[in-house]
Amino acid sequence: MAEHRVLALWPDGVAPYTEYSGGQAQPSVKEFTAPGAKGALVIVPGGGYSCKVDHEKDNIAAIFGAAGVAGYVLDYRVMPCHPETPLCDALRAIRLVRSLGYGKVGIIGFSAGGHVACSAATLYTPGAPEAADPIERLSSRPDAFVSSYSVVSFTAFRHQRSMECLLGDRKEDAALQRRFSAELNVTEDTPPGFIWHSRNDQTVPVENSLMLAAALSVKGVPYELHVFPEGRHGAGVASPDPRAAAWSGLCIAWLRSLGFCE
Repeated sequence: MAEHRVLALWPDGVAPYTEYSGGQAQPSVKEFTAPGAKGALVIVPGGGYSCKVDHEKDNIAAIFGAAGVAGYVLDYRVMPCHPETPLCDALRAIRLVRSLGYGKVGIIGFSAGGHVACSAATLYTPGAPEAADPIERLSSRPDAFVSSYSVVSFTAFRHQRSMECLLGDRKEDAALQRRFSAELNVTEDTPPGFIWHSRNDQTVPVENSLMLAAALSVKGVPYELHVFPEGRHGAGVASPDPRAAAWSGLCIAWLRSLGFCE
């Protein structure tokens, strides 16, 4: 079995917001290289901000790796945490992967991990040229993002449990709810998006993806949207419905069109 490097996001072991994270492991990425890869994806598993499910980790990296896209599975901090912590970890992961020399760096997330990915695509920060840490000099804007049956909004059609786990005792804070509602934060500079969902998702309403697509459309941001008629929430690459299972091939073709792979 191949060995995969685990790269700490902050090698000195002092990540921002550590004091809120209750002894959780320092955030990191698990590396899945691909021969000759021009592009890479930060992979963010779901779990409602209370855990990180296994079936949205290494197997996702394998699918994209076979197509020539490197994968970096993000081990981010979840509850208890400061509301900014998962986003902070994702933006640092994008910077770290970019520092490895890839021409394109994107982010893909599932369910609550999709919320992290959508937040990264709309709340990214530029690099700080004067930073002592060379990784912090790089932009955290992803070149593309993939939203997989994602929690998008904390204001409408929201997944209540995800919001409560991320915001904690600030779950009624309207400003925070808006900050973490990606459809409200799309701009003309938001990177291209690939969005997929199932019409009959009983956990995260499909309206989350429809609102995101509408917001991208209004701002003129390129996107591809697939709403499949059937498919359970949290299926990852193993959807029991063959139509929904086609998402990964469609996504790879889309990434290829953006220059992530041959």
